[in-house]
Amino acid sequence: MSIMDRKIVMSGIRPTGYLHLGNYFGAMRNYVKMQNEYECYYMVADLHSLTTHPDTKELRANVHRVLAENIACGLDPEKAAFFCQSHIPEISELYLYLNMLAYKGELEKTTTFKDKVRQHPENVNAGLLTYPVLMSADILIHRASFVPVGKDQEQHLEMARNFAQRFNFRYGNVFPEPQAFNFGETLLKVPSLDGSGKMSKSENQMATLYLADDDDMIRKKVMKTKTDNGPTEHNSIKPDYIENIFLLMNLVSNADVINKFEIDFNQCSIRYGDMKKQLAEDMVRFIAPIRQKATDIMNDEKYLQNVMEQGAEKGRKSAVATLQLVKESMGLKYY
Repeated sequence: MSIMDRKIVMSGIRPTGYLHLGNYFGAMRNYVKMQNEYECYYMVADLHSLTTHPDTKELRANVHRVLAENIACGLDPEKAAFFCQSHIPEISELYLYLNMLAYKGELEKTTTFKDKVRQHPENVNAGLLTYPVLMSADILIHRASFVPVGKDQEQHLEMARNFAQRFNFRYGNVFPEPQAFNFGETLLKVPSLDGSGKMSKSENQMATLYLADDDDMIRKKVMKTKTDNGPTEHNSIKPDYIENIFLLMNLVSNADVINKFEIDFNQCSIRYGDMKKQLAEDMVRFIAPIRQKATDIMNDEKYLQNVMEQGAEKGRKSAVATLQLVKESMGLKYY
């Protein structure tokens, strides 16, 4: 397949928290695979973060960390366009045009807007209301066909399709309708260590394993994982919280190690303390190299600057071409 025939993939990540194990297994692994087969645009959504984090004192460090952690997980700036949202001014211009096609009523009904209003009643700004419009601009500016999204973002993707349809109907056929895409695999939800849901960038930090956690913190968090006195009958069904430990072990441990604990569980001889110690060491072995690589990258500001400049150049090339089509279709070319 020639590079001209490759489908376009676009995805964004907000610089408002540390990447964790759930991000890695739920998204990053797929992103790394996609960059080899698709034309990929991966964006650090710094403008989106302003809707809920208007204080920008830590934004620069957060952007650098997101770039570093993603590269440490395997994203290759030579293969994909990896850029900051604010470095592509064409996104903001398209956002303005799409706002003319967005209606107050539909924006107020979005689940995420209602959630944010409940969480931040003192900060219900216009950016929060039009968040789906900016997200649509992020996608449509590259005329992306595929967007890797979780369940919580499917409504926004549907709105991006709506805006593409409205624009195409009113001004001419410019945008493909972007589809949800997960590289043919079910998205993996990594359970939190307390079994109360999935790992999170911001909530319940002691139940989430971050890629920046040091070895002792990893061990401490894993050893707090909920267990019980063990099964009393052979081949019992595992309670959810025990199933979660096995699921986590399946991510990072050797097959023979997992098999040993499966047999021990089925024979009612399992020692959860030993199992958690094993899981802790396997997690340390998995996370430590990613953490070290990310730290090395963060300490190399010249490299990060080159990554951002290179990403902005790739991203703008695509964005400028799209915006030219948009303005011609809208009749905004006066000379």
